[in-house]
Amino acid sequence: MTSSTARDSGSPNGHGTSRNGHGASTASHGPSANGQERSGSGVAPHPVSGGPVVQLPTAFGDFVAQAWTDLVTGVEHLAVSSPNPPKDGKAPLVRLHSECLTGDIFGSYRCDCGEQLAFALEMIQQNGGTLLYLRGQEGRGIGLANKIKAYALQEAGFDTVEANEQLGLPVDARSYNAAAQVLAEMGLHEVRLLSNNPDKQNRLARAGVKVVEMVPTEVPSRDENIRYLRTKKDRMEHRLLLDTHVVAVPVTTPETFEHEQD
Repeated sequence: MTSSTARDSGSPNGHGTSRNGHGASTASHGPSANGQERSGSGVAPHPVSGGPVVQLPTAFGDFVAQAWTDLVTGVEHLAVSSPNPPKDGKAPLVRLHSECLTGDIFGSYRCDCGEQLAFALEMIQQNGGTLLYLRGQEGRGIGLANKIKAYALQEAGFDTVEANEQLGLPVDARSYNAAAQVLAEMGLHEVRLLSNNPDKQNRLARAGVKVVEMVPTEVPSRDENIRYLRTKKDRMEHRLLLDTHVVAVPVTTPETFEHEQD
């Protein structure tokens, strides 16, 4: 599903930059009424700039990676793609993964982000596609410090939606305009979206990317995140079943260990 722009860029895997070498769109679709160029879908493109494509061997298999800069905000994102085309001629799998330091790096069980990231990388490596790691979207866009403040409110009894509201912050402050433009630059105009969140599908559609299928990324819930997931299902319309559950295993304390040795 790679466009001629991506194929002609000189990238051997079809995920390279556009002809100008920086990932910014060079195709002319005629100016809009305000003088700004618009894409073929009629949506004004969000300026982004792509860097070189490099090999990225990982624990999940071999990928190729390309950094992209949002020229409006200056935030840098990363596209991690399978070097293999999608199977059976299907549209490529695409995951828009919002940065989550606590879940992605430290393996926090308060959310399901780290486990969804691993699941998506496995799916993309096996079936072809791209994961866009979207930086600057910590805590659904409120930032790391505010996310920790929201955690404190959750520990006081508020759910994840109420906690943001108590802080006077949006429930979801993320934007996918840059992500949609990166996908367009990569020639990914029709995708199978790895997500449980229909809002992502709607926002991509408004930005000119057609989602032909929503592919669930639900992972087993845990004692530590079941309320968080129920809130996402009930109040944010995430497509979750919540019919599988992992019970937390008690940690063996030094006292227990010593007793067992006796």
